[in-house]
Amino acid sequence: MQIMDYVALFFCSFGDKAYLCRCKIWIMDRLFEFFRRQINQIDTSFVRYKYNSINWQGRMLGLVGPRGVGKTTLVLQHMKNSLDLDKSLYISADQLYFGNHSLVETADKFSKMGGQYLFIDEVHRYQGWSVELKEIYDSFRDLRVVFTGSSILDIFRGVSDLSRRAPIYSMQGLSFREYLKMFHQIETPVVTLAQVLSNQARVAGVEHPLPLFRQYLQNGYYPFGREKDFSLMLAQVVVQTMESDIPQFAGLNASAGVRLKKLLMVLAESVPFKPQMTTLAQVTGISRNDIPDYLYYMERAGLIAQLRDGTAGVRGLGKLEKIYLDNPNLFYALAENRPNIGSVRETFFFNQLRVGHHVKASKTSDFEIEGKTFEVGGAAKGKKQIANVPEGYVVKDDIEYGYSNVIPLWAFGLLY
Repeated sequence: MQIMDYVALFFCSFGDKAYLCRCKIWIMDRLFEFFRRQINQIDTSFVRYKYNSINWQGRMLGLVGPRGVGKTTLVLQHMKNSLDLDKSLYISADQLYFGNHSLVETADKFSKMGGQYLFIDEVHRYQGWSVELKEIYDSFRDLRVVFTGSSILDIFRGVSDLSRRAPIYSMQGLSFREYLKMFHQIETPVVTLAQVLSNQARVAGVEHPLPLFRQYLQNGYYPFGREKDFSLMLAQVVVQTMESDIPQFAGLNASAGVRLKKLLMVLAESVPFKPQMTTLAQVTGISRNDIPDYLYYMERAGLIAQLRDGTAGVRGLGKLEKIYLDNPNLFYALAENRPNIGSVRETFFFNQLRVGHHVKASKTSDFEIEGKTFEVGGAAKGKKQIANVPEGYVVKDDIEYGYSNVIPLWAFGLLY
């Protein structure tokens, strides 16, 4: 907010109702100017995998995902591609404007001006957001509202106030396929798991996909991976998540952020592994009873992933078998030494497959998906672990093409 905004807010506190009206209109104009500047900077030549699966026609919906995966861009692309911009408004809930104005008040003004499409970014930054969104939904029936949030924890907690009103869509970072398009302008269609397992996956026009795949593992998961300061930017995302998002959600004090970061660094050097809560408590100084909660917070925030077995029969409720980092890029940002390539491979596989499939821990190998067993390794990986498995596959890194039940690792990056 510029200095004139503060001047306007100061004068608006006086009793001149006519001036107050003009002042409020002027401040709304500033919101529209901010929105148009954002729209003008948006490139619509490439859209993320989630774009076409969202029901944009609903009266209210939420889009969540870890910091930096492209939620804001996706929303602005939809506005630029499909909506009447004169009847649309994009706002960010962390703007200083909301120090003196509420979401309900803003929706009311916008509706009275003929507005139809309201998009609220970083909604978790606004205290009491879910209650006000419920009021907006109930009071302005001609208004369609989309909200986004980087703090997945806060969003899912607030959803209880919006039950049956707002479906929540989750989005993760770039697939290898999306990376090829966004970073190298290489167009490759989405393939099914069946096509991958029958070795039909190809990158058109690319004879040797492995060099591109290596780049993806290091800096291709986040849309800002092309930035020169990518490593620093990713480290800042991690720090803000650990020091702000999680403590804010869980009501923890500032020192908890330090313990969370220590726990994450321990995990980064050890994953994948079956967690021993007592050992983690001793190393990090966190109470043993608090470790499972901390792991849950970190998973929801997009920093780690927890692999479970299928004993519970309900997705996500099985026994915890292994902990992974959320995606391969985090290894290169967090590991003090060169990352263990075996860990990077398994993390990539888990990360890419979980978008459209229920990934479980295998009793005989690394992963199980829909009754199929997968052993992940390098070019020298054998078939010993899956020798007696009816539907077993060896997923190999460092190979360009597969054969029989041997599948190249990079091919699983074309699934979304």
